[in-house]
Amino acid sequence: MADDSELGIGERDAALPFSKGLMAQSLMATGLPPERAYDMAAAVERWLHEKGGQSISMEELRPLAERTLGKEQGGALMARLEQWRRLRFLNRPIIILIGGTTGVGKSTLAAELAHRLGVVRVASTDTVRQVMRAFFSAELMPAIHFSSFDCAAAVRFPVPEQTDLSRAGFIEQAKAVSVGVEAVVSRAVQEKQSTIIEGVHLVPGFLDRRRWNEAVVIQLVMAVPEARRHRTHFTARDWQTGGVRPLRKYVDHFREIRRIQEYILAKARGAGVLIIDNESIDDAVNEAMTEVLKAVGELGE
Repeated sequence: MADDSELGIGERDAALPFSKGLMAQSLMATGLPPERAYDMAAAVERWLHEKGGQSISMEELRPLAERTLGKEQGGALMARLEQWRRLRFLNRPIIILIGGTTGVGKSTLAAELAHRLGVVRVASTDTVRQVMRAFFSAELMPAIHFSSFDCAAAVRFPVPEQTDLSRAGFIEQAKAVSVGVEAVVSRAVQEKQSTIIEGVHLVPGFLDRRRWNEAVVIQLVMAVPEARRHRTHFTARDWQTGGVRPLRKYVDHFREIRRIQEYILAKARGAGVLIIDNESIDDAVNEAMTEVLKAVGELGE
């Protein structure tokens, strides 16, 4: 960008050549649908060609946006671009925590947000758990050596007969993995590196977000309310991974997976954490981006 009054055209350095693709990516980061983002990027490209320039100010962009997208959508884009510009110049890292039970689309959302926000650090709590397994044996910390939906056998202390052992084991595992997640987040905050972490272990209330006042921390929970649609996610994942994540394993534990979702959603409601119903990944991404821009807009700096 040349200065704070000009819109970056998809590049951090205004001296670089204009890229319609990068411009569209920046526009999509505001929540504009991909096809409309490319329409808008093409309009900017034509405008720059006519003017012989390499940048466009926000004042110059407004009438172009209203002509291309319509007055209402163009006005909404300009409002969100103001927030997006503030985000890009933010002197704080953004930490996005995406929770939800197995198979709801957390990793897809994380990848899409990383692409739109230009975040290069994306981590999974499953990776954190795998690292912890290397240091803590099954005898010392049994919970982390099971799948999140198959933790009943990890519960070794006496519990009431009516206790849901799958949930009790999951809670034990999530609290253990939270220790590793806190270390990852603390390092990211210290280094001022924006980071996205996704995983079933990111249960609202298990992490004290007040410890990271030097960052913008956004916590989200993804869900698939309808059981039949949720089940189809596992079929698709089995096909996409060539059986690396086999369908049968998840189908056999589907009831436990759904119970874990109920628990996570209850915790999210109690903590006031946004729940995103993953009916459409495009809608989910836009809802998440709205939450990110809202958090940035509420900053007092």
